[in-house]
Amino acid sequence: QVQLVESGGGLVQAGGSLRLSCAASGRTFNTYSMAWFRQAPGKEREFVATIIWSTGSAYHADSVKGRFTISRNSAKNTVYLQMNSLKPEDTAVYFCASGPKGRGYDYWGQGTQVTVSS
Repeated sequence: QVQLVESGGGLVQAGGSLRLSCAASGRTFNTYSMAWFRQAPGKEREFVATIIWSTGSAYHADSVKGRFTISRNSAKNTVYLQMNSLKPEDTAVYFCASGPKGRGYDYWGQGTQVTVSS
């Protein structure tokens, strides 16, 4: 059974940093992509970043490029999202997701709340 467990969310002031973690288990992640999405109140879920587990190749949404960095630690089966220079508009529930490369995401975590105060 695939499990994705996010942690690391919290309350931070604008300009601050947080690092989210997603502990993954239940599949051979080397053939999959991992991603972070977010959903703010009253808004649709938004793509943030994705990484190909086997190569480490990453892609970030324009809204976070230069501020957020996705990475993975294969030994720990964990994906990270380093978030710097946070803005109030980054406030959202952040979700980790896993799926076959190029074919969307079929497993999701429960989400972790990030709140950025102005």
